Amino acid sequence: MRGKVAALFFPLLLTLMPTTAAAADHTVLRVLVVKSESPDAYLKEIDRGRELLKKLGVTATIRVWRARFAGEQAGSIVVSVEYPSMASMAKDEAAIESNPEYVAWYRSLDKLRTVVSDSLYTEMK
Repeated sequence: MRGKVAALFFPLLLTLMPTTAAAADHTVLRVLVVKSESPDAYLKEIDRGRELLKKLGVTATIRVWRARFAGEQAGSIVVSVEYPSMASMAKDEAAIESNPEYVAWYRSLDKLRTVVSDSLYTEMK
């Protein structure tokens, strides 16, 4: 019986999933959940990172949130990084990975935070 249900469900699932080409123009959201003993210092560093990204011409929009109703993750800091598309994310990633100042800044964040999760989402249209 399970095999029959799976056989019926899998083709339906495939038709609902966007292909890579179709998803290329969808908004992409990266979500990092972090814990920090110094949230104010971490937020200040995020502002510094925004300035670095602005100098590099990165298209991402960065927001910082505090998890309130989040079960075990309540109190965590959530950083969202939104890109207009997967192509713009790839372009931005190439720009930041080749910039020594940004790479050093990003590595320095490890002194202020512990990453709990790092996820990537694409918008459904």
